Amino acid sequence: MRKTNYLFLAVVLVIVAGLSFISMQAPNTVDPATYKPAVYSTIGALLPPVVAIALALITKEVYSSLFVGIAIGALLYANGNLELALNTMLFNEDGGMIMKLADSWSVGILVFLVVLGIMVALMNKVGGSAAFGQWASQNIKTRVGAQLATIALGILIFVDDYFNCLTVGSVMRPVTDRHQVSRAKLAYLIDATAAPICIIAPVSSWAAAVTSSVPKGSDINGFSMFLQTIPYNFYAICTLAMMVMITVLKFDFGGMKVHEDNAMKGDLFTTAARPYGDDEDNTDKPNGAVIDLVLPVMVLIFCCIVGMIYTGGFFTGESFVDAFAGANASKGLVLGSMATFFFTFCFYMVRNVMTFKDFTDCIPAGFRAMVAPIMILTMAWTLSGMTGLLGAKFYVHDVVASSAGILKMFLPAIIFMVAMFLAFSTGTSWGTFAILIPVVCNVFGAGDTYEMLVISIASCLSGAVCGDHCSPISDTTIMASAGAHSDHVNHVSTQLPYALTAASVSVVGYLIAGGIAYFTESSAALIALPITLVLLFVTLLVIRSYVRRTAA
Repeated sequence: MRKTNYLFLAVVLVIVAGLSFISMQAPNTVDPATYKPAVYSTIGALLPPVVAIALALITKEVYSSLFVGIAIGALLYANGNLELALNTMLFNEDGGMIMKLADSWSVGILVFLVVLGIMVALMNKVGGSAAFGQWASQNIKTRVGAQLATIALGILIFVDDYFNCLTVGSVMRPVTDRHQVSRAKLAYLIDATAAPICIIAPVSSWAAAVTSSVPKGSDINGFSMFLQTIPYNFYAICTLAMMVMITVLKFDFGGMKVHEDNAMKGDLFTTAARPYGDDEDNTDKPNGAVIDLVLPVMVLIFCCIVGMIYTGGFFTGESFVDAFAGANASKGLVLGSMATFFFTFCFYMVRNVMTFKDFTDCIPAGFRAMVAPIMILTMAWTLSGMTGLLGAKFYVHDVVASSAGILKMFLPAIIFMVAMFLAFSTGTSWGTFAILIPVVCNVFGAGDTYEMLVISIASCLSGAVCGDHCSPISDTTIMASAGAHSDHVNHVSTQLPYALTAASVSVVGYLIAGGIAYFTESSAALIALPITLVLLFVTLLVIRSYVRRTAA
């Protein structure tokens, strides 16, 4: 047995034994309205995600790590009562695994995943992916071009992060493979153009989430506030700029450099893990046409946009912007993907590029391809539910509220770091918005400048995206791994140094912006954003110099 296996087993046994001895006095059934565990709204509420993340990074095994985190959360909630812990883990209405899978929003996302998997299988079967790869190899001549094309496509698909991850991955994977871009690097490019572009796009499901998080009855217009936070969303802007800079400057660092160096030698994965098989992009139709991939993808984009505005009431009188703000992303993506699925069936039948049996064979094949992300998503949602049952959001609420007594010029940087930690621990940026935005709005009174409020809300959004970007249990991170067909732990471990670099620069940016707004009571974006981007560029030059010097 490997040392990591012994470590994993020891950690699990120690934690379970320790929690079991905390208290055996919890009742077998509890009233959720009145029952509170011993660690409720304390720092102990963050223990389950912290343990799960640490184990995943140490053991390189994500399924059992997430399960251990869920079990710890259930034991903490039950105060050590094993019977109550088991029932909580499976059947609790607010956090149990079965109840999470019974939620229509969650099931909608899983159905969307499966349909996308089937679409990819169909495109591969008729040779559309191979044909696009051949076309791209003739028009995209370099590794830099392949990476820039991936970034550009990710920026263009700004409607929703789930849709972004899977679509960009399925389209660009053959292209990056031909130019020997590692799967870990592809996963990073996908992930870094998902949430970061959605959080600065006015027409996106994320804009709707932010708008709806502004407290009802306040004097703040949610959508107007969102627009004003865009130039202050330093992490999102730095992440997008950083991708382009690293690609153009042709260097990588940390674990990503190892993966990229190996990719140049022909190994796209570096590790032995092949979660989607070695023959994932094989095709029975070597003479497929580019249109067999491009047209279904274009229809998918169009149908998903129509599906989202349909759920927001666009066809019943709402404006386009209001329809997006009120859209149900899960329902809209399911409607759009199902419409595209039926279109693709008719299109391929008319073109006579596949038989009906070939078509039906792709359905279970596409489902099998998505089993891994479905498992990880299910456990990530359950772990987030356990954290919610332990009152983690109230603990964080108190931390942020108490920090308001500090000089308010430092508050944006503090909020950024708190939001980053909360999103990293819970794996949800939307949940972080919902927790922290009302707190930020209440922290600032009538005597404070509106500009400082805008900067602080922007830092909350930015920190939430950063934590989401770093977290192994984030659904967006999981989707990026699925889209790139990359091992999930490889993606997380190679992306983390990049995300932390952008985060460090962003903290400095918020210190500058907070100071300017505090002392001058004027707009700080025109000064703080350029300084932040220059600092990012200088930081990357220093890192590149260090990497080249150590490699020499």
